[in-house]
Amino acid sequence: MGRARLARLHGIATSYEPAAGRSVQIAGDTVVAVLAALGVDASTPHAVRTALAACEDGRSAALLPRTVVARPGRPPDLAGLPAGSVLRVETEAGATQDLGAPDPAALAGLPLGIHTLHARAPDGRAAQAPLIVAPDRVPAPPGRSHGFLVQLYSLLSRQSWGMGDLGDLADLAAWSGRALGTGFVQLNPLHAAVPGPPTDPSPYRPSSRRFPDPVHLRIPHIPEYAQLTGAARVAADGLGARAAALRAGVLEGGALIDRDAVWALKREALELLWKVPLSPGRRAAYCDFLAAQGRALEDHATWCAIAERHGPDWRGWPAGLRDPRAEGVARLRPRLLDRIDFHCRLAWYTDQQLSDAQRAAREAGMGIGLVHDLAVGVHPSGADTWAQQDAFAAGMSIGAPPDAFNARGQDWGLPPWRPDALAATGYAPYRGLLRGLLRHAGALRIDHVMGLFRLWWVPEGRPPTEGTYVRYDGEAMLSVLALEAHRAGAAVIGEDLGTVEPGVREALAERGVLGTSVLWFERDYGSGAAQDADGPGAAEEAGRAEVLAAEAGGPGAAATPEPAREAAPQPAAPARILAPDEWRGDCLATVTTHDLPPTAARLSGADVALRERLGLLAGPPERERARARYERAEWLGELVRRGLLPEGAADEEAAVRAVHRFLLRTPARMIGVWLPDAVGDRRPQNLPGTWDEYPNWRLPVAGPDGRPHTLEELAASPRLHALMRELSDGLR
Repeated sequence: MGRARLARLHGIATSYEPAAGRSVQIAGDTVVAVLAALGVDASTPHAVRTALAACEDGRSAALLPRTVVARPGRPPDLAGLPAGSVLRVETEAGATQDLGAPDPAALAGLPLGIHTLHARAPDGRAAQAPLIVAPDRVPAPPGRSHGFLVQLYSLLSRQSWGMGDLGDLADLAAWSGRALGTGFVQLNPLHAAVPGPPTDPSPYRPSSRRFPDPVHLRIPHIPEYAQLTGAARVAADGLGARAAALRAGVLEGGALIDRDAVWALKREALELLWKVPLSPGRRAAYCDFLAAQGRALEDHATWCAIAERHGPDWRGWPAGLRDPRAEGVARLRPRLLDRIDFHCRLAWYTDQQLSDAQRAAREAGMGIGLVHDLAVGVHPSGADTWAQQDAFAAGMSIGAPPDAFNARGQDWGLPPWRPDALAATGYAPYRGLLRGLLRHAGALRIDHVMGLFRLWWVPEGRPPTEGTYVRYDGEAMLSVLALEAHRAGAAVIGEDLGTVEPGVREALAERGVLGTSVLWFERDYGSGAAQDADGPGAAEEAGRAEVLAAEAGGPGAAATPEPAREAAPQPAAPARILAPDEWRGDCLATVTTHDLPPTAARLSGADVALRERLGLLAGPPERERARARYERAEWLGELVRRGLLPEGAADEEAAVRAVHRFLLRTPARMIGVWLPDAVGDRRPQNLPGTWDEYPNWRLPVAGPDGRPHTLEELAASPRLHALMRELSDGLR
């Protein structure tokens, strides 16, 4: 009982429900390991009693919470203050306000911001804590709009160096905003990757979420490029020629996008540009950037410089270099000043080009512009975990518990933030992360937004089945998010697919965070699907398995449609498709995502064939094909009944337009078009459950025949224009 109480006091679950009405107890040694990661010894009964007494004594003696959170209509809980205490607030603007007697309502009425609250009790005890005063809601997107969802690396133009870059992004925004009336472009995470070779191509396992990766730079757009002369100019021209060959290999030769090859060329070019003296105005702007970024950028650049000498895993560096505040790092820094400046310069270049892209979007008439993506975590060996070690739980990884579709659970290999460390710092790491991402964004997508409330922690060396949930202060996490989004004037979209704890969607909606609704999964799962001898309706089970696999990054068990055959066995009926007016309005509505089959693949059966070829089908192939045929026929019938598709139409392109017309009939605030869908691409960008078997995150946007399309070809595509005209006209 003592250990269970100790766990509850630290937000650690001792049981969980993988399904309604079924409870699973967490192993005791898992609870002990997670407590140890939070600095609490629970290894023996005596240790538990000692830790429990210390925790309870500390709570009873505390005048203030570690962080005080207030918002209009929701004053903070100051139950720990005895009668007769007095309060004083230092605002982030430097003003001081004496409140006298504790008045939670007065705190909620203070200016928005991060302040410091001071308390003094009658017995002389004093305390202070960060005070976060946040708005009730994040900003709403302006009006109703449609836009593209794109993996930037996949969008090559005739100018990019072997993968899509920030110049392509600015051009896509300028063109689509003006010519197609789009309101936004949603991107994959542009976070800095752990350097290779080989570099992990997944954008969801970065070295740092605080700084973007310079691999996305458009080299010729850097102002110093025009100033190269002599041998440097000759070298740069040679690099450009090699980049053209690399680009041709992808666009014409069938090669995959090779991030390491692209970075090798860009790095050589950037070394040349770094040696070009900055003009006085450029130097002043650079100094301003360094001052604004402060220690965060210095630490990031220092990690990059040390990684050049000792490799990208700081856990294997010499002992004196494993802590950014260690004496060894202080001694080494002066010898690395040039390399540190080089990496700071790359961060500045990237920040400028991101700014240019957002400005191009807004100048093209986009109400939102760029929608950046926040990955759920960072690589354990990367720059963020080195620079912010106190904020991460050592020896832990986040993932997902076992469920009906994956009995082994998921381990994503990403260390979690410590909720106690976040609270102790007034959520400073989280605030800084959000502020950086929102610098040049009209909206932010948060991957696995449920992680603001709880995450599944897996102790190192143990299977995911031996993890447990650890709770975060959802009110504080949402308040920080609301404050930073308010300051940036940006909307927020939460990726809330898969298993969602009861009450989470409601809490997000209350704060104005949009949800994510994917066409194929918007069904009434509570209506009671038909049953067969194998349990729930087969198509319903497929849909649930597919969304869970996509959300968790694990193997998918779903099938996709192909043309019906006369003798096909019919699986049980799935849960009812939601009518358009039953959808929630506060969401980003899409037909598919980067972790799901493109729409043309789903409508043609290409995804079933791909999964069968790779051995990824959940059941017998004929059953999976039958399930896919049934779902396809069901959806085509739904579209015909609603007058969105002519009866008997067998044209795949017409069906793709029809499912997007369905989205138009929903009240969704934002309608996203997966860019490959606009030209009939049948290849998923990421196939959960695969590694070397499939080229995840390395495919250019292509047409139905697999031939890559440049940005210039996309802009001239009749198929793309026909689809986007439907959306633009429908919104008008």
